[in-house]
Amino acid sequence: MLQRKGKPNKLGRAIGEIGRMAKSIHLLKYLDDESYRREIREQLNLHESRHSLAREVFHGKRGELRQAYKAGQEDQLGALGLVVNAICLWNTKYTDLALKHLQDRGMTILKEDVERLSPFVREHINLLGRYHFEVPEVVRQGLMRPLVAADDDFE
Repeated sequence: MLQRKGKPNKLGRAIGEIGRMAKSIHLLKYLDDESYRREIREQLNLHESRHSLAREVFHGKRGELRQAYKAGQEDQLGALGLVVNAICLWNTKYTDLALKHLQDRGMTILKEDVERLSPFVREHINLLGRYHFEVPEVVRQGLMRPLVAADDDFE
């Protein structure tokens, strides 16, 4: 029991003070350590990229939940999460395939460059419009679709 009649007891106050100390330590570290700030900024950018992709996928209904009841809204948001995860998986698998293709052709792939790649790109995905759900023969055979190269001469 940490409070009585809506007011924290001594233990509750002590736990609150410990929480304030943790926040203070975090703020001091954030202000003092450039690499820590960079790490936090990278994480924030990653999360914002994911939210940006979700907003764009959700744009088809102008970003509105169309279901009037809570369970329907949860289903709609669950479907949104599924689509965003599918896009990320697709992008990750094909980015890996493209990197292997470039390495096989003799291109040096730097670790720093790979770290900057994002699974949240979407310019190549038709988010609005017509969809065809015919499975190509190569996919039926368990293979990946062939890569489409903008320029095979990367010298």
